[in-house]
Formats: sequence, structure tokens, C-alpha cells
Amino acid sequence: MPAGTVVAAGPGLVARLGAEAFGTFFLVLVGVGIALYASFSNVGGGLGVGLGFGVAVLAGIIAVGHVSGGHFNPAVTLGACLAGRTPFRDLLPYWLAQVVGGALAAAVLFLTVPASLPGLVSQGASTSVRSFFSGTANGFAEHSPLATLSNGGAEFSLVAALLVEVIGTAVFVGVILGATDRRANKQHVPFAVGLTLAVLLLLATPVTNGSLNPARSLAAAIFSESWALEQVWLFWVAPLLGAAIAALIYRAFAAEPTEDSLFAEDELYVAEDDVVVHER
Repeated sequence: MPAGTVVAAGPGLVARLGAEAFGTFFLVLVGVGIALYASFSNVGGGLGVGLGFGVAVLAGIIAVGHVSGGHFNPAVTLGACLAGRTPFRDLLPYWLAQVVGGALAAAVLFLTVPASLPGLVSQGASTSVRSFFSGTANGFAEHSPLATLSNGGAEFSLVAALLVEVIGTAVFVGVILGATDRRANKQHVPFAVGLTLAVLLLLATPVTNGSLNPARSLAAAIFSESWALEQVWLFWVAPLLGAAIAALIYRAFAAEPTEDSLFAEDELYVAEDDVVVHER
């Protein structure tokens, strides 16, 4: 380590996992919660849901992004690892924290659905609530939102759903990697990420109900009808593939250049083994 280097301990793994669980809990609670009651609350359907997810991720990054990096999404974590931003040893712990946070939020929403809600019946209410909750799950073919809206007259196929989720997640992760680049204006990061997620979900919602986040998809599927868990594999494979594509493109064409900072006055921040190194 060069002379004049000051070492400051960064947040520990437990703190970072707590931040990821909280952020994903908040994201799913708001986004899926708005989607769950969109037909009753007059929030603008897909527009309200997209903005809900976008604002939630924006607020989460501002609140705890300095602790964990503000991923709240297994695809973002994979992209960060492949791009060299996050150590691979954090991949599985982050995924576990995100899945647990999302599942807890979905459980809160599921348990608070009133049995007296119009369309639900008191007898066999559990089945009815699962059917109602299925409106928040991600699906394709006969379970795509288009198929529901058209009464089966039209639907998005597995291939269409795969393409939309892969490309949407690739763009989302690409924006995150670019916005958090050391050369970018970091003050704009939460807004860039939140607005990008909102508009991409507006694009993906008619096709798949808008995932781009495996933890969000699994959380909703757990409390929905059986078809949601049967189709949730696509909403892990597609976002992870999209994230990998974005990370590899970033490393190939937009990664930060190696600089000779021998006489530089600027501080460099290098993450090493949970330690932030300030090199003067």
C-alpha cells in the first residue's frame, strides 16, 4: 500500500445485508402493494405501478445506498459483480437478503388482504386471495396481462417475454453501471435509476407484468396461484442474462480507464475486502 494511504473500515457484511433486505422489502411493499389494489385505488394502473417501483428504488438508494450499494435486485448484484464493482463473495449473501426482504413484504401484503374485498368470498377465502394476489405476479403466454385484457384473444409468447425481460434488464443495469461510474455525477444516481426503472416497467408491464427483478417475481409468485411459481424460472433467467450482457458490454466498451495518478490531487476510492482505501 502506498505511503500516505488512509484506511477506513466500510460497513460490515451484516449491515450491508440488512440494507439490502430493507431496500428490497420497501421496493416490493410499495410496487406490489400498488399493483395489488390498482383497480380499486385509481392510481393509474401501469403508470402508478411503474412510478411506485421507481420512487421506491430512488428513496431506497438515498436511504441505504451508501451502506450496501443499493442493489435491491439479484440481477443488479450479478451485473455489479461481473463489472468488477462488487466482490463475488457477496453475490449469494446479497441474493439471500433480497429474496428474504421481498418475500417478507409480499407476506405482509398477502396477510392484510381483506376477505370482504369485492370479488372475494368468505368460503375458501385463502384460494380467492391467492387468485386476487396473482394479479401482481409475472407471467407469459396465457398469463400475460395482454391475454387477461383481451380475454384470451391475444398473448405474448415465452420468446417475447424473454426478449423484453432480457433487454429491459440489460438497459436498466447498463444505466446503473454508467450512472455510478467514477466519471459520472453521483448526485444524479438515485434519480437516473428510479426513472429508468419506472419507464422500463411501463414498457414491460403489458408483456409480463413487469419484472426486471427476480426477487420481486419470486415474492409475488410465492403467494399467487401455482402457475406463477411454474413460470417464475423465466423471471430469474431473463433478468440475470440481461444483467450479464450489460456488465460484459460495460467492461468491453465503457469501463473506467487506467489512469496514471502519480501527481493527481484527486482522491481515489478503491474497495478492497470491505475496506475503503483513500489514496492521496
